[in-house]
Amino acid sequence: MTQPEVHGAFAAGGVLAQSIPGFAARGSQLEMATAVADAIDAQGVLIAEAGTGTGKTFAYLVPALLKGGKVIVSTGTKNLQDQLFARDIPTVRRALKAPVTIALLKGRSNYLCHYWLERTSKEGKLPSKEDVKHLRKIQLFAKHTQSGDKAELADVPENAGIWGMVTSTRENCLGQECPKYKECFVMQARQDALKADVVVVNHHLFFADVMLRDTGVAELLPACNTVIFDEAHQLPDTASLFFGETFSSTLVMDLARDVLREGMEGARDGADWPAVTRTLEYALRDARLALPQVNTKMALGRFNKLDELDTALAALDKKLDAFIAILEDQAERTEGLEACWRRAQELQSVLASWRNNAKPIANTVTAGEKVRWIETFNQPFHLHATPLDIAPIFKAQLEAIPRAWIFTSATLSVRGDFGHYQRQMGLEEAVAKSWESPFDYPNQALLCVPQKFPDPKSETHTQAVVDAAVEIIVAMNETTPKGAFLLFTTLRGMQRAHELLVDRLAARGLELPILLQGQGSRTELLNRFREAGNAVLIGSQSFWEGVDVKGDSLALVVIDKLPFAPPDDPVLAARIDAIDQAGGNAFMEYQVPHAVISLKQGGGRLIRDENDRGVLMICDPRLITKPYGRSIWQSLPPMRRVRTVTEAAQFFRQLESPHSHHSHSSEVST
Repeated sequence: MTQPEVHGAFAAGGVLAQSIPGFAARGSQLEMATAVADAIDAQGVLIAEAGTGTGKTFAYLVPALLKGGKVIVSTGTKNLQDQLFARDIPTVRRALKAPVTIALLKGRSNYLCHYWLERTSKEGKLPSKEDVKHLRKIQLFAKHTQSGDKAELADVPENAGIWGMVTSTRENCLGQECPKYKECFVMQARQDALKADVVVVNHHLFFADVMLRDTGVAELLPACNTVIFDEAHQLPDTASLFFGETFSSTLVMDLARDVLREGMEGARDGADWPAVTRTLEYALRDARLALPQVNTKMALGRFNKLDELDTALAALDKKLDAFIAILEDQAERTEGLEACWRRAQELQSVLASWRNNAKPIANTVTAGEKVRWIETFNQPFHLHATPLDIAPIFKAQLEAIPRAWIFTSATLSVRGDFGHYQRQMGLEEAVAKSWESPFDYPNQALLCVPQKFPDPKSETHTQAVVDAAVEIIVAMNETTPKGAFLLFTTLRGMQRAHELLVDRLAARGLELPILLQGQGSRTELLNRFREAGNAVLIGSQSFWEGVDVKGDSLALVVIDKLPFAPPDDPVLAARIDAIDQAGGNAFMEYQVPHAVISLKQGGGRLIRDENDRGVLMICDPRLITKPYGRSIWQSLPPMRRVRTVTEAAQFFRQLESPHSHHSHSSEVST
């Protein structure tokens, strides 16, 4: 691939402009595309931060498709994965006339399983009428779908319970023993991915595979020339999750349920199956009783009943032994029982590994160590071992086979400094570059940090946030309807704000649709939000990123507090200790950069194209009063800054004056 080819593609009269309506060349987009092309040619590592509107998707797709060879694109969300597969890659492929094939690969729970669909239909025992209705739709869908991807069946909600009964898991898949193996959708998707030039996956799938060798990515990697991570700011968290190990009581309960079903159906005389599975369930219950009764996350070192826990886990291990012996004895009777026998052995080895290393070490933590912690819910519990530092593990992946690695996102640096991200990911040697957003922030947006605001810890803080938000919501809806996001750092704050907002708006006689996270799936809520045009959506973590709402439908984003990660998170606490013990300053080196990247994501929801206008209000006085506050607000786009709610309300009143009406452009900035 030559630089002139890349330049030619983006030029004013180039192939993109010729085939994509409204495409406008942008300097920063071309610079990023050139940097990506250089990294691909050199099989190097590039960290590319590109502000909203740079058009980073085209900037990495054009050089990747021009270069040819096999490319894996990994995204943070399934939404972006679908968008790349269905829209962006086909658009670039058409423009470049590049003869490349594309495949989409998702985790197996996204694909209909013929075997489990048939069994569920035969058994006919379904929890609700709703499930019966959904099952009929799924049976029809199964007859004509090519891919088996449940995203194609819009009639059955993604989170409907029935999906769990008609899809397989890594644990209960029969693999080659399955009578339906030849027509398996998961296998089909993997075959397509092996043959394709460009494969779109998501981060979860990528890392699950690197660790478990289970999802088909492992087979793709050897032949691949380029790996591109979009939404790369999510990688440290995703990688930590998968480079660790978890023993989950839920998986044991699922196993017991499957054994009961398989045993009764295929080997009824082989054992007293109800009794066999019951003893395992009792052992799990005893283990749960040895753990904290409330829902909690706790580092093992802070748990004061370790002896009781170890006794209960030893008893569970013993019951697993007996359980495995019975399964081994009956395994050849059915494929299902044989699969259950393998699952039981795997679960036992994860439990053993957790127990052997669970002797609490002194609180000092060295590199390469895992943080052991417990997580409890009403019934289930998880025993986790999470690596303190993923950099060495990830670095080993990078160095395994020469290829290009591209990491891109709108939020990877703190005031242009990539040190935090590079240290977390082991990418100290990588080339890191940043391109500002092309939007005119000083004129398009306002940053309001209201003065005389209560301390974020005080009881009255949430109330003050809602009162300030209501002032602006009233002003911005005086003429043209406009929508708002209220984003909270805790679920408690979110719930409280919802109650208050309903009262406050009613008192003002303002009837607006109020949507609360949890009242429907994220996709449903976003669709309702967009359609309403003047809704207020109250959310926490899930609406901070990956949400794209253009125009007046989203003109105000309110953030209650600086998003510092909760100090009670056991993994975070151990990382903080490790940095401080090594003589560093964990607050400035880890917590502040983490908060900056998160805040940039939340604030990034506001301005999505060059005609958007809006206000970002951050209700946290620490932004102004604390020394670290400056490095935080200087990392945000260069919006005009004000200190009163009145000025923010005034911003909207001025927008409505006749000369400033704005229309939507159709400019493409993907």
